[in-house]
Amino acid sequence: MEHPGAESPGGGSSSGGGSTSSTSSQEGEEPESPGGPGPEEEEDDEAAAAASPATYAMMEDCLLKKIEISVAEAEKRTGRNAMNMQETYTAYLVETRAVESQAEGQCSPPDSLWRRYSEFELLRNYLLVNYPHVIVPPLPEKRAEFVWHKLAADNMDPDFVERRRIGLENFLLRVASHPILCQEKIFNAFLTKEGGWKETVNETGFQLKADSRLKALNATFRVKNPDRRFTELKHYSDELQSVISHLLRVRARVADRLYGVYKVHGNYGRVFSEWSAIEKEMGDGLQSAGHHMDVYAASIDDILEEEEHYADQLKEYLFYAEALRAVCRKHELLQYELEMAAQDLTSKKQQYCKNILLEGNDQQAVWPGNPRTKRSKDKSARRTDT
Repeated sequence: MEHPGAESPGGGSSSGGGSTSSTSSQEGEEPESPGGPGPEEEEDDEAAAAASPATYAMMEDCLLKKIEISVAEAEKRTGRNAMNMQETYTAYLVETRAVESQAEGQCSPPDSLWRRYSEFELLRNYLLVNYPHVIVPPLPEKRAEFVWHKLAADNMDPDFVERRRIGLENFLLRVASHPILCQEKIFNAFLTKEGGWKETVNETGFQLKADSRLKALNATFRVKNPDRRFTELKHYSDELQSVISHLLRVRARVADRLYGVYKVHGNYGRVFSEWSAIEKEMGDGLQSAGHHMDVYAASIDDILEEEEHYADQLKEYLFYAEALRAVCRKHELLQYELEMAAQDLTSKKQQYCKNILLEGNDQQAVWPGNPRTKRSKDKSARRTDT
C-alpha cells in the first residue's frame, strides 16, 4: 500500500542513513570538473553498479511490497494492569492484507489484531537493542508535548489519539519498508500473533542486553580518535534538535496568542449578532459586523489547524534527530571499547616481550660458556686456594 507517511520526513529513506550522511558531507565539497568524471568517480560508479543488484534484491524482499499494513482505528478500553489496578488505555487495530490477493481480484477480509502503545514501545526497544547500527524509525509522542491552550495535554483526547494513530501507522510502514528491519521475525509476529507476543519478546533476553547497554551509554567516556563522519552527524543532529525544539516552543506561544484573538473575535461576533436583534436602526450594520468577526475568527482557527499539521511534521524531524544521536552515541561506545581492547592488547604484548627478555637474560647468566660465569668461577677457585 502506497502511503505518504511511509517515507521519512522530507521524503528520505526510512533507513535514515543516506539522506543524513549526505547532508553532513556537503560542506567542503569541490565543484565537479568540466572535463568529466575522474578515475575515483568512475570507480565509485562501478562499485555502485556492482552493488545495485544486491540493493534491488533487498528492496524487492521488502515486506511492504508483499502486504498492506494499516492502523485502522483506535478504541478506548478499561482493564487492570500488572498491579491489579484499574486503568484506562487506548488500543489500536492493526490490519494486514496480502498484496497478491488484491492483485488477483480477491476481496478477502484483512487479518487484524489489537495492540497497545506499550507494545509498540516494546517492539521499538527490541529493534534498538538488536540493530544498534540502524536508525530505527521513531514512535509518535506518548503524551502531548509543546501544547498550547486549545490542545489538551490528556493522552485520551480524541484529536491527540487520532494523530497518534497516524504516527503509529507511519512507524509500521517505515519498519516494513526497511530492507533490514522488515526481515525481523519479532516484527512479523507483531503483525500476525496477538496472544503471547510479549512473552516471545521477553524470552529473547534482550532486556538484559538493553540494561547493560544503557549503563554503558550513560557512562562518561572519551574517544581518542573520533570518526569525523560520525562527529559531524552528531553535531548536525544536536543542532537540528535544538533548533526544532526552540521553534516548536515559540510556535506554541504564538498559537496561544492567536487562539486568544480567535476567542475574542468569536465572542464579539456573537455579541454583535445578538445586539443586531435588539437595535432596529443599526441592526443590519451590527449583523454585518458580527458576520465579519465570525469569518475572521474562523480564518484564525483554520490557520491554527494548518500550523498544527506542520508542527506534527517538525516533531517527526525532532524524533528522527534523537534517533540519529542515539546511533552516533552507540558508535562512539563501540569505538571506545575497540580502543580499550587495542590498548590492553598493546600493554599485554609489551609485558610479554619484557618477560621474554628477562627470561633470556636469566638463561644467559647461567650459561656455562658465558665469560662472566668463567670469571666468577676463577675468582672463587683462587679464593679457595688461598
